[in-house]
Amino acid sequence: MESREAMRERLKIEAGMLDSINAILEDPECEIVNDLLAVIEKYGGVEEINRKAAEAGKVENLIARLEQNGSSYAKDLEWLTKAMDDGEFISETDYRMNVMGDAFGSTSFNDDFAVTLEISAAQYFPWVIAQAKQVIDTGGLMPGRFIKVRNMAEQEGDNDLIAMNAAVQIMGSSLCDTLDTKGTDGSNVHLGGPETITGYFGGVGQPNDNPIKWIDEYLHFYTNYGTRQVLNLNPGTVVLGYLIHKLGIDNEFKISVFMGNDNPYSVFWTLMTAKLFSRPDGTTPLIGFNFSNSVNNRTIELSAAVRKDLDFEKVVRFEHHILETYKSIVRQPYDRRDELIEVTPKVKNISAKHEGGDVDVESTREHPSDILDYFLTKEQIAEMGVGDAMLTNYLDKHNGLNRTAEALTKNGLSFIAAKNLHHK
Repeated sequence: MESREAMRERLKIEAGMLDSINAILEDPECEIVNDLLAVIEKYGGVEEINRKAAEAGKVENLIARLEQNGSSYAKDLEWLTKAMDDGEFISETDYRMNVMGDAFGSTSFNDDFAVTLEISAAQYFPWVIAQAKQVIDTGGLMPGRFIKVRNMAEQEGDNDLIAMNAAVQIMGSSLCDTLDTKGTDGSNVHLGGPETITGYFGGVGQPNDNPIKWIDEYLHFYTNYGTRQVLNLNPGTVVLGYLIHKLGIDNEFKISVFMGNDNPYSVFWTLMTAKLFSRPDGTTPLIGFNFSNSVNNRTIELSAAVRKDLDFEKVVRFEHHILETYKSIVRQPYDRRDELIEVTPKVKNISAKHEGGDVDVESTREHPSDILDYFLTKEQIAEMGVGDAMLTNYLDKHNGLNRTAEALTKNGLSFIAAKNLHHK
């Protein structure tokens, strides 16, 4: 029998194999590259794109735009800043003392394995203000990471986009938005409802010229609002995200659960391509990805080993669904909190994503959280009269996130909440 060493030798990728890939990228007649470069030129080139984004994304400039637009959100941000400066949000130390009591003094926390507290989807800026007020009243925590899955054009029109971009910077949290150019926008003309369900098995996708449109949309929001980080859910747009970063644009993206990273080999593929297209300094725009809901802790641990070997441990966050919306996404009950407690001491740079409330709470709601609500317009929400119910759903997710923080703390494990509010 052939030795393992000999078999491994066959797996090596020959350096010359990269020549054919570079030939495509460097070919002046290559249309798929030229189409990308044309969009970059449309926005003034790499340096101008980064300059505009940096200026547009400054908190003071975002607030000034809100004031110019006559938006009440400017006052909300003023309140948030004052509450932070006045120390109204609980500190990490005080939170731990409240949760642990006498055990606090004898407990050692390893912040190298801190879990990022993540909530999705923070659709409306007023929800975040309501959430912050509740946190002050209850001595709870604001998330270290927010995800939005709301129509970008709509939130651009009602100042929500501007306010959220400013709020997360004030709080010291991160934010990921979801662009409107995606397969569910009707671009895949052959997909409809349940009667075409088998068409979805290969992914909704970004058919034809949609990846270039996706880049165009991204650069619009990046240069006009400083929106740096967006969701990515198609191999084509993932590759383009790598390419514009390699060109020098300081973009970021995370890969969606819909890409199906559900085993260590798919994770290897994801991280391998990130490595191949990283900049000379080793940086990549891939700042994280969602595992499939079906992964177990063994897969997470094996994936962490690959991530470490590729020197991405500090760069690429593993985003793991701890709770999911009660309807339209997974079979219930779905609760991975106990598994998170088990894997946290073994895997660095992981986030606990709360897409739903705790099952014991959701099951009592007349209108439990539903992934399909993410796609409703403001007008539809008003017509259906579900605005208050959706806010309740969001606060249920927030309470679920705080239950996770409490469980981590009781087990001597660290968390990352909104840094400027709680970790000062």
